[in-house]
Formats: sequence, structure tokens, C-alpha cells
Amino acid sequence: MSDVSTMLGQNAIFSLASHIFFIAITFYGLQSLQYSQLFKKNHVFQAQLILVLISIAIGGIASNIFLEFTQWARQLGYIFS
Repeated sequence: MSDVSTMLGQNAIFSLASHIFFIAITFYGLQSLQYSQLFKKNHVFQAQLILVLISIAIGGIASNIFLEFTQWARQLGYIFS
């Protein structure tokens, strides 16, 4: 039972780190866009909020894709054993 708990904990830490990493990279990448023309003047907070939410959405999707690929790569070993 201890091995299963350890493995689940490691998987949780890896997933959390992956999500944070991809959200941060997406946020960094989206800051290069000139989005000031899309929003009304003096609505800076709303524009920043949209930027954060888009970063979470895109970063979460990218992280899920990455985590799926790593899980599939781990499962490939079962074919050859």
C-alpha cells in the first residue's frame, strides 16, 4: 500500500508542476500580444483577468496533452514485457 501511495503522490506533484509550468509559459507568451485594441480604455483589470483566464485554459490544455503523452510512454513498456 505504501508503494501505491508514494506513486500517487509523485504523480500528483508531477501533474501540479506541469500545470503551473505550462500556465506560466502560456502567460509569458500571451504577454507579447498587443491586445490593447481589443479592450475598452480604462478597463485594465478586466483585460488582465481575461489574459490570466486564457493562460489557464491554454496552459491547462497543453499540460494535459503533455501528461497524456508521458502516461502513454510509460504504458508502452507493458507491450514489450
